[in-house]
Amino acid sequence: MMKGGVYCLCISVEAQTQIRVGALGELTFLRGKYVYVGSALKGLRSRITRHIKNSLGKGNVTHWHIDYLLRDKKVNVRTVYQKYTEEKEECKLAESVSQHGEPILDFGCSDCRCVSHLFKVQHFKFLSEMALHQINIQNYLNF
Repeated sequence: MMKGGVYCLCISVEAQTQIRVGALGELTFLRGKYVYVGSALKGLRSRITRHIKNSLGKGNVTHWHIDYLLRDKKVNVRTVYQKYTEEKEECKLAESVSQHGEPILDFGCSDCRCVSHLFKVQHFKFLSEMALHQINIQNYLNF
């Protein structure tokens, strides 16, 4: 059975870059750390694997805002935190993450009323205190 849940991608932007992000248009991403909050009602593991593959240049689908960001060569997924749940907790998690960073307005939240699901942060340490489990990315790279 495919399990759903929520996740946080810990993303590093190695150098300032400009990326066209679908309907949001051209966005500038400053060098630094970002946290993206997402969910998958079913297939959490496959969703995370898809994002990691995009980050490694091995994905071929651009569907969500995060896909545009992860395809840039200056952008890398550093680690992932996840939680299996049947509850819709994505927006609650995004609100919690927002307390630790600056929102990239309207990013990743076109299907809800959140300000953003992507935040520029100083560090990722706070995620370990949010009832999420850090995963080993290598375990997701079975391709």
